[in-house]
Amino acid sequence: MRDQLLAAEKVKAIEWRDGFLYLLDQRLLPLEERWLAFDSAAAVADAIHDMVVRGAPAIGISAAYGVVLGARARLAAGGDWRAALEEDFTRLAESRPTAVNLFWALNRMRERLARLKAKDDPLAALEAEAVEIHQSDREANLTMAQYGVELIRKHQGNPQNILTHCNTGALATGGFGTALGVIRAAWLDGLIERVYADETRPWLQGSRLTAWELAGEGVPVSLNVDSAAAHLMKTQGITWVIVGADRITANGDVANKIGTYQLAVCAMHHGVRFMVVAPSSTIDMSLESGEDIPIEERAGSELLEMGGRRVAAEVAAVNPVFDVTPADLIDVIVTERGIVERPDAAKLAQLMCRKRLH
Repeated sequence: MRDQLLAAEKVKAIEWRDGFLYLLDQRLLPLEERWLAFDSAAAVADAIHDMVVRGAPAIGISAAYGVVLGARARLAAGGDWRAALEEDFTRLAESRPTAVNLFWALNRMRERLARLKAKDDPLAALEAEAVEIHQSDREANLTMAQYGVELIRKHQGNPQNILTHCNTGALATGGFGTALGVIRAAWLDGLIERVYADETRPWLQGSRLTAWELAGEGVPVSLNVDSAAAHLMKTQGITWVIVGADRITANGDVANKIGTYQLAVCAMHHGVRFMVVAPSSTIDMSLESGEDIPIEERAGSELLEMGGRRVAAEVAAVNPVFDVTPADLIDVIVTERGIVERPDAAKLAQLMCRKRLH
């Protein structure tokens, strides 16, 4: 199936070329496809914070290339470039607090920096590490897609209706996608009748990005307001809710886009299976449970305004952009290392002891 998946790939959001990082500006989709070029760590950090690039794996990949850009500038400036580069590590780390892939990627870059030998070209070594992070994420997505299809086929072989939340496709990753990668693969395998995409307020990643990706590949997709999800589970024969993750803790709790938690509650009530698809870099074994995850809150203006114009009453706004789904509401977590059904601390620990399978 891998060759079939590669042949179907049409969208990418990140490109490293000629010493520049190019990002597809996801704030403008689907109305405009504009690529932006970045040549500094600070600019990459701003792009992550400002949602030019989003999705946990894509954030981590972009940050890794940001370190390369920072190292190039620090080396050119002379002096103690390693000490100066710490400023770039810090700025990149502060760009988004919840997605653990960001910190995982920065740690990998820091570890590669620590392994440099006197004969090594530091810039070439860091660039190679960033490229490897990028390429390995894409390969992980292809592996997860195949695992996810096996699960869908195992539990119900007929074409079925799937519900998803936020955007977890090629736009959110190094290529192909996590949860949306599974959905795309299931469509190619004849297992999908229709995908229902939550609009995903307030940034509308579902309506602007997920629907755009699926429609571009001919996958039957219907957009719905977030609050229609329970009604659709009841009336449309939905068999799976499939979502991504920004952080998974040691006990299997999952932080994902705000609204995921209530989807899991509704799915359990309606007997709909709940699948989380994420690379093992999303699993944070240093945190015992979801209670320990820092939840990003963004400006209230994202709720109070539209296109820079206020549309709400003169009130305060609460804008957490992630929530935590308890492990006991999750049927299965799919990673490139393997599948964990009914996740708990023991099963997650066992998974993380396995080698990457792709």
